[in-house]
Amino acid sequence: MSQYKTPLRDFQFVLHELLETSAVMQSCGRDEFDRDTIDQVLSAAGQFGEEVISPLNARGDEEGCTLRDGVVTTPSGFREAYQQYIENGWSALGCSTEHGGSAFPTVVENAVSEIFGAANMALTSYPGMSNATYVNLRANGSPELKAMYLPKLASGQWAGTMCLTEPHAGTDLGLLRTRAEWQADGSYRITGSKIFISGGEHDLTENIVHLVLARLPDAPTGVKGISLFLVPKEIPNADGTLGRRNAVVCGSIEHKMGIHGNSTCTMNFDGATGWLVGDAHKGLAGMFVQMNHLRLGVGITAIGVMEAAWQKSLRYANERVQGRAPGSGTVSGADPILLHADVRRMLLTQKASVEGLRALALWASQLIDLSHAHPDAERRRDAGALLALLTPVVKAMASDTALESTLTAMQVLGGHGYVRDNGVEQHVRDVRIVGLYEGTNGVQAMDLLGRKVLADGGLRMAGFIEHVSRQAEAQRDQPGLQEFAAPVVELAQRLAAVTSELVELSTGDVHAAGAASVPYLRLVGHLALSHVWLRAVQVALPKSGSGDPFYASKVATARFYLRRMMPQCLALCEEIRAGAAPVMDPSILLSTP
Repeated sequence: MSQYKTPLRDFQFVLHELLETSAVMQSCGRDEFDRDTIDQVLSAAGQFGEEVISPLNARGDEEGCTLRDGVVTTPSGFREAYQQYIENGWSALGCSTEHGGSAFPTVVENAVSEIFGAANMALTSYPGMSNATYVNLRANGSPELKAMYLPKLASGQWAGTMCLTEPHAGTDLGLLRTRAEWQADGSYRITGSKIFISGGEHDLTENIVHLVLARLPDAPTGVKGISLFLVPKEIPNADGTLGRRNAVVCGSIEHKMGIHGNSTCTMNFDGATGWLVGDAHKGLAGMFVQMNHLRLGVGITAIGVMEAAWQKSLRYANERVQGRAPGSGTVSGADPILLHADVRRMLLTQKASVEGLRALALWASQLIDLSHAHPDAERRRDAGALLALLTPVVKAMASDTALESTLTAMQVLGGHGYVRDNGVEQHVRDVRIVGLYEGTNGVQAMDLLGRKVLADGGLRMAGFIEHVSRQAEAQRDQPGLQEFAAPVVELAQRLAAVTSELVELSTGDVHAAGAASVPYLRLVGHLALSHVWLRAVQVALPKSGSGDPFYASKVATARFYLRRMMPQCLALCEEIRAGAAPVMDPSILLSTP
């Protein structure tokens, strides 16, 4: 089975040439992040991913996690690899220096996350969730909770989770029943059960910090009555050492389609001691800090898995000899399947998907840095608004495309892709969860269309469309860029028209948004992808004759995307314009046979 290799050259292109990370961070007063420093981190991450955690990926899938007497044991080798992970400082890469972190920009931290997710999604999901817990607590915790928990989370000595879902309440958090009762010492007693808790119990760390949504006795009904609580597995003493065991236990672990090496737990809180995080009845807003962080994060993980599957299919296509390719000149024997047009179509579809989505996801990651650190308040606001628009797009577009792409990788390998020996079928099983994680992709689509577009009459989306269109228009007359810029301008016009129609239609049809949201998100995703591909061509085209084949390949891949993949948008527009009537037609029988 071939192992993952870090696409270091493409990361360098996106970070240094496309996004100009060092210059952007310098504008934010952080000039210590020069190109050499960033490259050293990427190189070290690649080495760790390739040599330490990638070799454990198949083993983790085969062994899975086991539960005995409330204790979860991770696959062999995971504990040792995790210890190396935290000793090398990876858990603290993006954490604040005041908590012992390195304070690297999010765009670099997320590039590293893609590398690790590609190498071993199941293992690196543990620290990924812990990092999201750190981000949430840093934003919402009291000074006392921050002082106690953030350094331990940053170091990786303690892990973190997010406890939302209950057996009867999935997406509809307004139905949750977990309750919290105030205690005289200022703590709370948390009672209830949560399901689908990633990393809820494991043997990698000495403590696990659960962030739990629950209701206080006087809470109003619905989502406005939810509060957020911190509930540790082991209650720490005042000096940070571990004290008594808390009343929270793992009742079971799920036996899943994929990511077998990551424990997905039912967690039972039986009067467990917890502390309020943020204001009472404002917990859902607090938890969305963590949720949005994870939505971008899992999308980036999906891109990593897509990269790993693409590499396997590309190697196979170069090595597998089968049939005579038209025009190859082969007199006897057979050619590598790479020479067959349909195989090239499948490989290029994967290549264009992974490279385009990588650029899009890292651009969104850079918006986080700008929204937090840019000295101009208006730039911070604009970056935050654009990030809010792109987050559901990156999450859903990356995870949907990753599933399609890994299935395409399997198709390249044929029957050899369907068996375990080559590792592609594991990628298919592993990446399938991302479309369900952190709000299903249908929820992401409704978030985009309902909350981000229809809520303001399409004004924010109009601003994004205008931004993309203006930049594309400026390139239409530039030498060599016409063929790349014109389709972007045309797609922007199509999206603007469809958006206006939906805003008007939704005022009179309660089902209009629900029927259109998924294809609409896909349409927005293609506009965002076409935008980053055009930016990539602007950088690569002048260098394509330099003798470095990377740049010519980048331009050719952009051309493939624009000519072979973007035409899907025509069908998406027609699907949206078909409206809700074909979906909601009452004469269609959907009752159980």
